Amino acid sequence: MRLLDEDGQSQSDLQEAVGLDHSTVSRSLRRMETAGLLVREPAAHDRRVQLVHLTSRGRALRQPLQAMWSHLEQLSVRALDDDAITSFISSALAIESALTERDRSHD
Repeated sequence: MRLLDEDGQSQSDLQEAVGLDHSTVSRSLRRMETAGLLVREPAAHDRRVQLVHLTSRGRALRQPLQAMWSHLEQLSVRALDDDAITSFISSALAIESALTERDRSHD
């Protein structure tokens, strides 16, 4: 989904955005490249930097992926009332913030 929002990111930017290690991201990108969903090419400013671009086949996944996430979201909250959903979102954001702060303090 990150590439659907911002195509042409570097591999290292993608790795940082998703919070996964280099080997996991590299392996995932290799599989997606083999499936014809993206291409990797050296950046003009630094040939060691790999830029990742979606192919038309990869961009065509936007609507199906959005539909899948929407369905998953509906399923995950169907037993919750509005107050419970609000409370959960607040808690999740607090956890995310705490983890982000932790990561920054270890840099």
